[in-house]
Amino acid sequence: MTQNTEKLLKDLYNTFNPSSPLPAGDPQYVDCGEVRGDDDITVDLGRNIERSEEMTCQLYAGHRGAGKSTELRRLEQHLQERGYFVVYFAADAEDINPEDTEYTDILLACTRHLLESIKEADSKPLLNWMKDRWNDLKDLGLREISFEELSLEAQISQFAKLTAKVRTQPSMRQKIREKIDPQTQTLIDALNEFIGNAKKKLPNKYSQLVAIADNLDRIVPFSATEAGGRSNLDQIFLDRSEQLKALDCHVVYTVPISMVHSNRAADLSDKYNTPQVLPMILVQNLDGSAHQPGLAKIKELIKKRVQKIDQNLSLETGLFDTKETLERLCLMSGGHVRDLMKMIREAVNQTENLPITGKAAQRAITKERDVYRRTPGKDEWPILAKVSLSHEIDNDEQHRNLLFNRCILEYRYLDDEAEKLPWYDVHPLIKGVPQFKEAVALIGL
Repeated sequence: MTQNTEKLLKDLYNTFNPSSPLPAGDPQYVDCGEVRGDDDITVDLGRNIERSEEMTCQLYAGHRGAGKSTELRRLEQHLQERGYFVVYFAADAEDINPEDTEYTDILLACTRHLLESIKEADSKPLLNWMKDRWNDLKDLGLREISFEELSLEAQISQFAKLTAKVRTQPSMRQKIREKIDPQTQTLIDALNEFIGNAKKKLPNKYSQLVAIADNLDRIVPFSATEAGGRSNLDQIFLDRSEQLKALDCHVVYTVPISMVHSNRAADLSDKYNTPQVLPMILVQNLDGSAHQPGLAKIKELIKKRVQKIDQNLSLETGLFDTKETLERLCLMSGGHVRDLMKMIREAVNQTENLPITGKAAQRAITKERDVYRRTPGKDEWPILAKVSLSHEIDNDEQHRNLLFNRCILEYRYLDDEAEKLPWYDVHPLIKGVPQFKEAVALIGL
């Protein structure tokens, strides 16, 4: 392997990083709205913000890894260009633990990021709130000295220290909640006082404030039994809806797709605007044939990342050995962008010299398929078999869990009357698993 070949393979490996959403305005971005059921976040969420005279609180859902963060970044840019100061944060990066999240954790995260992002605003309401509770909170591992002795920067940083402990220290997590939870209303009041002042201190080109809390869709759902009578998602997004909506600015929260499909979906619509769902890129039709417009979008997505490295590298003869190898990877992704990135990255890893061969692609497919093979429980294979034939899902916990785990994918298309219609299918990787094939065969008996 030559030095140039190794560098090219290394660059390809890194350009297909599945964990890095594209920033707004990135030339690698591909608009897939037409193959996602005409989805457009700047219309579906953006216009509600722009046209409402009151503060809005909206929910945004979709499969993990489908591209929500990239779309939210696009919404951020869209709103900034129209005079909105946007505070975007990925909640699971520094503030929450998706395996164990409660409403209090989200409120602290919102407080921390608004406070840190709008430095010109008067921070006294929030710092006074912290000061009044310092004797209780400093026992949770914060600074031992008096609050007044801290510098202004150190005082502000105490909110970040709280959220860091909530995220990383299980032993401290519940203790912090027990201290903060009875004080949530006073914290909301202090935060709104801060927000009111912040709106007056925004840079000249901005007139309104928007907070976007991303990656809350990664909160792992627990059943009502496991969560003590009500599911953890119900407790956060329904029982605490008034608090989530109480901030005096526009807010967008991401939410697990399973919540949108729960038997509480009507309650969600009553309490918020109807949640928006980002579906998969449509790469195959109901009859199993390839959906050429969707396939073309996936190829464009790959091509733009490749061209960043080598403008002259052809997809079908340079990067891959054949058109069939390229299209097999595209179809096996099910239109799920992160799975596509993971498989291409693994195929690059299996390659000594370009092009990527069918054998290398198959190894990548097999590795990712093994993840999905281990995901369903024994009693869920018949459910998946039925979904693959009916393209419909039942409103029960098993189907919701399979949606959350991406074993079932949601697609949308426009009918002849321009109505958005959803349909569902099993992830293509699962269709090659023996347990799935056996379950399908039993239905046919």
